[in-house]
Order: sequence, then structure tokens, then C-alpha cells
Amino acid sequence: MQHPSVDERKAKGKAARKRTPRTTHATFDHERRGRNPLGLLQQQARSRVKELVPIRYGRMLVSPFTFYRGAALVMADDLATTQDSGLRTQVCGDAHLLNFGLFASAERQLVFDINDFDETLPGPWEWDVKRLAASMEIAARDNSFSKKQREEIVANTARAYRESIQQMAQMTNLEVWYQQLDVDKALASFRKQFDKQITERADKVAAKARTRDNVKAFDKLTKIVDGRPQIISDPPLIVPVEELLSQAAFERAHQRLGEILDTYRKSLASDRRHLFDQYQMIQVARKVVGV
Repeated sequence: MQHPSVDERKAKGKAARKRTPRTTHATFDHERRGRNPLGLLQQQARSRVKELVPIRYGRMLVSPFTFYRGAALVMADDLATTQDSGLRTQVCGDAHLLNFGLFASAERQLVFDINDFDETLPGPWEWDVKRLAASMEIAARDNSFSKKQREEIVANTARAYRESIQQMAQMTNLEVWYQQLDVDKALASFRKQFDKQITERADKVAAKARTRDNVKAFDKLTKIVDGRPQIISDPPLIVPVEELLSQAAFERAHQRLGEILDTYRKSLASDRRHLFDQYQMIQVARKVVGV
């Protein structure tokens, strides 16, 4: 497959902007006929675990931002009625502020990146940018920022995205693939721009992120029973599968999960498959996370 040249991509972008000018993104009919945000959430709840829905709603009710976190479907429904450039990508689907964070890379380096792809889908690239920008506004309101400060935060977010995309457009696919934000280098470069209190807080966040690993999670979530690790049951937030299903259903589920893991194993490169083979599935549990 031949990839388009830089000039061809520029021409495609200019055509998309001409077809959908930036001003069209400023319009949204929040009173459109048939719009029913709560109805969408209720409809979505039908496919969720019934006893966990009240927990979800309770977490969403804490603040406007927690509601926003749990209402990706509502925003997607709203955005589906707006114009877009026609340029499709594999979008995150839920690119709000708190789905970004500090994570250890495969090389065990601390990097800043996006997490949580359970709502990923092919869609207009604008959707992710708009969800991120809106989350900045709502989080800033929750933290009592002034209107001027909020406008600056949202504008800076959009500008940083635009400039990063412009920079990566000049790079090769391989360079983009290996592009990452090294936390230590970023903190060093931004240190002069912020006061001591902010930089100390950032250093504490980075230090805490370095301590979050599989060993710490293992110690927190399991206990040793008859010499074997067992997941600590904490219903309804953490429940081993054998407590949720009948014996026959549990055996079928355990077998199916084993088959899924084996399929995943076969997809790995030989060196990672060798590492994977050092582990075995002992127990499975349902864990409630996020909202």
C-alpha cells in the first residue's frame, strides 16, 4: 500500500477544512428534539451488571466532573449530530483529563500517556480533542478557576495538540511510533516555568507513580491460603469468579478464559512468549474500577 506524500496529505487537510470550516465546530444544539441524556444512561445500564449500576450512579453523582467521566455515551450522542472534517481515525472514545497519567513503559521508564481504551472505535478525530478540551473546562470549574483561567487552559490544551500534530506530520512513521514523553526530561524542561510548590507536587506525583507496580498490587489484592495466592474477596468491588457463578458455569468460564489467554500467547513474539510462559492463571475476579 502506497502512503500519500506530505503534499497530498496537506491537500487533503485543506480540502477537509474548506468542507468543514473551524467555525462550524462552535455550533451545538443542546435543545435538539429527542435529546435525552438520562435515557441514554438508563439504556446503557441494561447491558451492565445490575447490582453494580447503583455504585456507578453514586460515583457519577459526586461532582459534575465525575458525571462527565461516566457519560461518554452522552457526549458521543451529542457529537454525532455535529459536523466533522470527514477524517477518520481509531479514536480513544473517552479522552478526558483523568485518562491521562504516568505509567511505566515496557522498558520500565516513566512516561506520560493516555490510558483506558475500552470505548475505542473508528470515528472523527475531532471527538477525542473535544472530549479532552471539555474535560479541562469542567475540571477547572470544579477547582474554582476563573473564567479567564479556564479559557486559557482550554486554549492551551488545543494549541499543544495542534503543535504536536504539526511536529509529528514532519516525522516518519517509525519516528512517530517511538515518540514518547519522558517524564524526567519534561519535568526538567518545565521546572523554570512553575513555582516551587507546583514542582514539588509534580515530583511527589512522579515518585508515587514509580512505586505503583505489579508487586504492590499483588500484595494489596491477594493473600496466601495453604501456600497459594488467593484474591481477597471484597464484594461488590472485588469478587472472585467462583463466588459469582455455579460450579459448572465457573468451570466453563475458566476454560474459556484459558483459551483466550492461549490465543493471546500465540500472538506474541517469541521472546515475549518465553516470558509469558513463566506465569500461569490461578484465579480470576471481577473488579469494579472508575465510575
